[in-house]
Amino acid sequence: LACDYQDRAAAIARNIGFSGPDILEFETPAKLKGAKRRAREGAMLYGAAPPGSVLIRLDERGRNYSSEALAEMLARQRDDGAGAAAFLIGGADGHDQSITDRAALSLCFGVATWPHMLVRVMLMEQLYRAMTILTGHPYHRS
Repeated sequence: LACDYQDRAAAIARNIGFSGPDILEFETPAKLKGAKRRAREGAMLYGAAPPGSVLIRLDERGRNYSSEALAEMLARQRDDGAGAAAFLIGGADGHDQSITDRAALSLCFGVATWPHMLVRVMLMEQLYRAMTILTGHPYHRS
């Protein structure tokens, strides 16, 4: 399902000055725990973000954006010259402090704890929805 929304978003994105979205996966060694695991994941996430991208971390303590507000934020980032936006989904132990410090924004999908793969689907759907809002496509109904 995430790939379906990813493909839909990508088809629209090119027409309005966006690229992607891309989904990157990382494996963290199971033997790492706690702070060491967060540090390794943080380094991998940061290292994979395109240079000059706006870092947006997904975290239950982040800000709730309506679909319209997310679309506006993405358009503003694009119009301000951001080369890319990197949405960072942390692992089971959360984000490393280095990611928290570097992130321009923190986004949440509510205060509940969500499985990583479900967050991915929710994010891809919201990115697709944002693209449809920005283009006036009928998918989103206010």
